[in-house]
Amino acid sequence: MLATERFTQEAILKYRSIIADAGFNEVFAVGKLDENGLVSSLEAAARGHKNAVVAIAPALEGFLSKADVLIHNHPGGRLEPSDADMAIAIKYAENGLGSYIVNSDVTRVYVVTEPLRTRALVALDPEELAAVLDKGGKLAMRLPGYEARKSQLDLVRCIASAFNDGQVLAAEAGTGVGKSFAYLLPAMAWAVKNKERVVISTATINLQGQLMGKDIPLIAGLFKKDVKTVLVKGRGNYLCRSRLMEALDEEGLLASNDDHPLRKIALWAETCPSGDKTDLSFWPEDSLWARVRSEADSCLGIRCPFREKCFVLIAKRNAADADILVANHHILFSDISLRASGSSYEAAAVLPPYTSIIFDEAHSIESSATSLFTRELKRFNVQKELGRLYREYKGRKFGLILKLQNLKGLPKGLLKRFPKEAEKLQAAMDNLDSSAMSLLEAEASFRLIKTTRLLESLILEPMAALERAILSMTALLKEALDEIPEELANEQIVYEAERSLSRLSNLAAFCFNYRNFSEDLGNIFWLEKAKTSNGTAYPVFYICPLEIGSILNESLFCQFRTIVCLSATLSVAGSFDYWANRTGLAKSGAEALFYEFSSPFPYKKNALLGAVKNAPDPNDPAWQSWINTAIFELLMASQGRALVLFTSYTSLSSAWNQLKDKLSEIGIPCFRQGEDERSRLLAKFKADTDSVLFATDSFWEGVDAPGNTLKLVIIIKLPFKVPNDPVMEARSEAIEKKGGSAFMDLALPEAVIKLKQGFGRLIRHSEDRGAVVILDTRLLKKQYGKVFISSLPESRQSFNDISTLCRDVKDFLDNIRMLSNE
Repeated sequence: MLATERFTQEAILKYRSIIADAGFNEVFAVGKLDENGLVSSLEAAARGHKNAVVAIAPALEGFLSKADVLIHNHPGGRLEPSDADMAIAIKYAENGLGSYIVNSDVTRVYVVTEPLRTRALVALDPEELAAVLDKGGKLAMRLPGYEARKSQLDLVRCIASAFNDGQVLAAEAGTGVGKSFAYLLPAMAWAVKNKERVVISTATINLQGQLMGKDIPLIAGLFKKDVKTVLVKGRGNYLCRSRLMEALDEEGLLASNDDHPLRKIALWAETCPSGDKTDLSFWPEDSLWARVRSEADSCLGIRCPFREKCFVLIAKRNAADADILVANHHILFSDISLRASGSSYEAAAVLPPYTSIIFDEAHSIESSATSLFTRELKRFNVQKELGRLYREYKGRKFGLILKLQNLKGLPKGLLKRFPKEAEKLQAAMDNLDSSAMSLLEAEASFRLIKTTRLLESLILEPMAALERAILSMTALLKEALDEIPEELANEQIVYEAERSLSRLSNLAAFCFNYRNFSEDLGNIFWLEKAKTSNGTAYPVFYICPLEIGSILNESLFCQFRTIVCLSATLSVAGSFDYWANRTGLAKSGAEALFYEFSSPFPYKKNALLGAVKNAPDPNDPAWQSWINTAIFELLMASQGRALVLFTSYTSLSSAWNQLKDKLSEIGIPCFRQGEDERSRLLAKFKADTDSVLFATDSFWEGVDAPGNTLKLVIIIKLPFKVPNDPVMEARSEAIEKKGGSAFMDLALPEAVIKLKQGFGRLIRHSEDRGAVVILDTRLLKKQYGKVFISSLPESRQSFNDISTLCRDVKDFLDNIRMLSNE
């Protein structure tokens, strides 16, 4: 085919010039099509020798957003595609990119794959989708006893319109609205009609399980065409065959048939198609799985001898043609972070490309993004890297250093200095740990605000010494790599050593940034005390963004066509301002819509909100003793069947130690957060309908215990964050500097959202009835208490002394029991 049939004359001349400037070697370019389908503009992306362009995929990633078609020349003039050409063409055809091969004079062209021309999107019919969920609709025909909900129908219409118009929609959908059906239906319809992938992101494993096990199969079954949905998990959930072989070798188990857990995993890997930890017949210890799980920074990529059987790649291939991806917020933000840092929004990163996102549990977007963008340093990071380089185990030696020493052509003795350098590095880390712990002797955390002599001597100088020790190690490793003969440069061990060098350099960069904290006003620097599984304390050093909203604004809200944010708790006293400001949406140029869909559940009839008068203030020394007594009296009134939510482990432990035996004596079984794995603990709690669960932080959300299991939720204290929490403290100061109120703009609304989550544990189904009692007297004494109350569903109320309140709770629950027995 003549090149003029696919290129404008200007594009031909430009490409011809680019090829000539490259010595008529192979040049990969990206081109844009004009309205006539001709390549009208192009840009060189990679250059190589006469036979190939080196590392084409990484070179192209930064150009794909500008491309409709990939173009490269064959210097020999033969235009038929090679196997490599076909692989590249197929890879990028998934993103709609075409692939052309031309001769070096750009007079002839071979079309390998056609570019996907821009086409009109097929709009959804909001009324048609609402009818599916309405009385007599397709869903009602499949679910006996199904009841249509007006709020759900209104929500599905809004979401369908957001897809049609390419908008950002933020919607608070109260418990019982049925938001999962309301977003799954338009998401699947959009994916099927327009062949555009949709990502559904959640904060909790519980919700993912509900979606994949129940809701998605049900909604997908309503479509004539198959809707492929894939649950995307972090790579740490998958076995790495290379690391497994390494661990078996270290243990001397390669040829063994004993009953060692590593051998069990090896046998399982031979027949398991997924390599997913959850498919194991036994649950390995965390320390064991850590030795064999897949890790991004130790992945050998195309150099891995097990690449063709890689479980992570198998999972990625499975996700590549999915219509719907279900992921957690952390995985999604990992993907978005990679795209924002250079990977194209049109190509694969952690996830395959997508155009639309639905955030369920969107109230946690800020905290999830903060967690993702937070960097940390702890002694285990250093020990892990040193272990990769050199380690002794059961009288044998392992590591990259030994493998490098075995390379031919490497000067002998070059790496003999390594043990001494490793000792220096470990000593520097130990010294930093020791001095940091002396700073944390009386405090759980310490934020770096200004340079003082104490800070210099205990943190900054030891951190500088650690940095020097790391750089000394990197210099040694780099010296070895520089001595490797060119013919061995592509050896697997060389690649591993280069990755190790990169990781060490990142550790050194962290140290540099940390000790120069005063020059970086955009990040928060702090350290805090952590504990190992056996209770040994050690310090962790953190750096995290001061403002996460600006990052989300640029990398999220301004990049994707449609974003739907849903939660039962987005608003504070009817306003979305807090959530929109914290996530960056308020500052985004994206068109955003905000709606509130009230719960259809009869809270006025079925829920009692209780609060205490004349109780000690939470800062009163007598408060904990009073709390312990109040909890017992309330549990007597409810006869168990309760969830007790604390804001601190210390308070929980005090109540637990005083009440566990007393409650057991009267036949009320007690469970405590931490005594078993979360899902098993919840299963025990649900199974024993008379039991009580004492819990904190993570149990304020994601607990779904409908029916008789849960009739009383006791909230010990209004869930304000500790004011000296380093991130909270720094962000509060930033608000005050801008003329705002840290309390009204951050502390209060954050606590309101958390309280709404805790309140939401009670009523999960329309038949559920029960009471929520808040034992913090500030709810009634402080002016801001009205903000909390007005943000909760309107319920019956009992604001009295503890004795009267217990009587009201008992009467309310007895009335429920009487009604349920009629």
